[in-house]
Amino acid sequence: MLTFIYLVAIVAEGMSGALAAGRRNMDVFGVAVIAFVTALGGGTVRDLILGRFPIGWTQHPEYVGMVIVAGLLTVTVAQHMFRLRRLFLLLDAMGLVAFSLIGCDVALGLGYSVPVVIMSGMITGICGGVLRDVLCNQVPVVFQRELYAMVSLVVCCLFLGLRALEVNLALNTGLSFAVGLTMRLLAIRLGWKLPTFSYQQRWD
Repeated sequence: MLTFIYLVAIVAEGMSGALAAGRRNMDVFGVAVIAFVTALGGGTVRDLILGRFPIGWTQHPEYVGMVIVAGLLTVTVAQHMFRLRRLFLLLDAMGLVAFSLIGCDVALGLGYSVPVVIMSGMITGICGGVLRDVLCNQVPVVFQRELYAMVSLVVCCLFLGLRALEVNLALNTGLSFAVGLTMRLLAIRLGWKLPTFSYQQRWD
């Protein structure tokens, strides 16, 4: 199930990256790069940090093709994309949770400790969007809007907690996914946010 959701998610993330590139008036090469970074950047950063080689997408070049094609296709249908906003939010939420669980599983497979496993899950879940926004010269939305990184953290902690209780892997994955998806969708619906910090005082 996670593999299927992962494939859907990277396509959706590639399309969201293409839209972000379009808002910055990038050419088609820029669109392709931003689509790739948004969809596969989180897993790439995770693998580099964990020392996991070869990097995941290099063993599945079809993923790169899917993401870039999705990004370039978005250029041709961008004017109609606003009608699919709710679908994109759903797919993005599913992708966040799936990426987080996959990141945890990768770190567990490499024998890392709990804090590293949690960070691996969060990096996989949110880093693609962070890289997208940095390359598009804006403050990452993950640091400003509805609960996003916190959802990833909750999913990772729940997954590890249920694992410690020796809950069946399939049930653990299903429960963690359901809780994370529900939390993210409620955050969007109800506008749940973390407290913000604003400091404007100059020292000079």
